[in-house]
Amino acid sequence: MTSSFITTKDGTQIFYKDWGPEDAQAVVFHHGWPLSSDDWDAQMLFFLHHGFRVIAHDRRGHGRSSQTETGNEMDTYAADVAELANHIHLSNAIHVGHSTGGGEVARYVARHGGNGRVAKAVLMGAVPPIMLKSEENPGGLPLEVFDGFRAALAANRAQFFRDVPAGPFYGYNRPGAQVSEGVIQNWWRQGMMGGTKAHYDCIKAFSETDFTEDLKAIDVPVLVMHGDDDQIVPIADSALLSAKLLKNGTLKVYEGLPHGMATTHADIINADLLAFFEG
Repeated sequence: MTSSFITTKDGTQIFYKDWGPEDAQAVVFHHGWPLSSDDWDAQMLFFLHHGFRVIAHDRRGHGRSSQTETGNEMDTYAADVAELANHIHLSNAIHVGHSTGGGEVARYVARHGGNGRVAKAVLMGAVPPIMLKSEENPGGLPLEVFDGFRAALAANRAQFFRDVPAGPFYGYNRPGAQVSEGVIQNWWRQGMMGGTKAHYDCIKAFSETDFTEDLKAIDVPVLVMHGDDDQIVPIADSALLSAKLLKNGTLKVYEGLPHGMATTHADIINADLLAFFEG
């Protein structure tokens, strides 16, 4: 069991955790914006205890990785994952991506996942095919939404990173929600560890990157998991479209569950992930 850093070709330090037997089935977890590998705590321990090798990294500009000025876009995110996979000799791995991490998984698997590197993938509350509204994507969110994210981040990142988890991210703004102050604080803690420039740039990366061709190119089985009360990445313009573009995709919709369902409903999500991994 270890946690360490790799240095990428452009000199960026990427923090990662790699726990469990080297010869066990490897599962790589890709976190969402603006968080870190710590967002997968409930999954990392669960699957470690079920005999898997579990790996998670902090995306460049996030968590303990370098606070990058450049390379804060999907091609580089995916290339960083490829460098990490090479460094720790991954093959036949399962890649699980949440939100922005789902975009990273789609691009990584499509561009770097050949030659037996990837066995399966999971897109959870994921941003593909593309979030931004356009003539080609009339059901998307308008640019003003993401401009609002950028403005809020630039004006008071600390308050913005409090408001997101306290409100829509975990569905804590819904009547009767079981609010966890610790979860809110942990989201804030993860977010504030990262670099504000990288977080600012990543808003464009997660909202404007078109993953349509990536999804079409993926041959391995993909589980698409999404809560139908996801207030961050609305299901109609994401999972419902992605599942149709994948050659070997399975859609699983979770009634009433929020964007951060891997935290709020870890027992349900972990059981379904385990069934997919072992199926």
